[in-house]
Amino acid sequence: MTAIAAHTTWMTGRQLRAIARQPAYLVITLIQPVIWLFLFGSLFRKVVELPGFGTRSYLDYLVPGVVIMSALSTSMWSGMTVLEEIDRGTMDRFLVLPLHRSAIINASVVVQSLTTAAQSVIIVLIGWAAGAHYQGGIPGVLILLVASVLVAVVFSALSNTIGMLARQRETIIGLSTFLLLPLTFLSTAFMATSLMPHWMRLVADGNPVNWALEAGRAAMSASPDWGRVLTQGGGLTLLAMAVTALSVRTFRAYQKSV
Repeated sequence: MTAIAAHTTWMTGRQLRAIARQPAYLVITLIQPVIWLFLFGSLFRKVVELPGFGTRSYLDYLVPGVVIMSALSTSMWSGMTVLEEIDRGTMDRFLVLPLHRSAIINASVVVQSLTTAAQSVIIVLIGWAAGAHYQGGIPGVLILLVASVLVAVVFSALSNTIGMLARQRETIIGLSTFLLLPLTFLSTAFMATSLMPHWMRLVADGNPVNWALEAGRAAMSASPDWGRVLTQGGGLTLLAMAVTALSVRTFRAYQKSV
């Protein structure tokens, strides 16, 4: 194991132990997506009767939407943890330890990815228990889980970057509140593309949340479109790598400022 991997693993374990000491946070984090699943499922279940929707079961359509929305909503708060460690002086103490600098900031992204994966598995299992059908089988479900983790990487790294630049909780709160619903509803999370206004389709084409949804649904269909999976998933992977590199670069700038 390389030094950076060992240091990232150690930092990740530290954050996971801190989360384990907050059972209320764990319960809320894992139950909230379940509420969304049944709330939106009950509210929009008759939308499949509209001509052109393309599926007979709204629950089948909804599960990927809730998985990706959950990944988005939880990861956008990742920067709050970084800010807390800066304000408490914990981050400064890490800087004097023999740790690889990128491991310090990347650990929060890894923790968010693990949390998202656990959430996504729970949502998929509950959806299956409620009657959802995953025609793509286990490979399709695994692609959806990978897509949700990539969304978590993108937006947790972005949140960390904003946190280190702004150094204010209000900025993260405001930005998260501002972006969550537009990114969700300007995608196919709850509505089929064919029923969206033309301008929304254009916006959705450039929305990374929609890339994850398109990749997940393409893999979970009865006849998986692997070309779409590779195109949308590849774009999401490249974006995740770019934003993660940006967060590491921003952390190095923060290091020089202290």
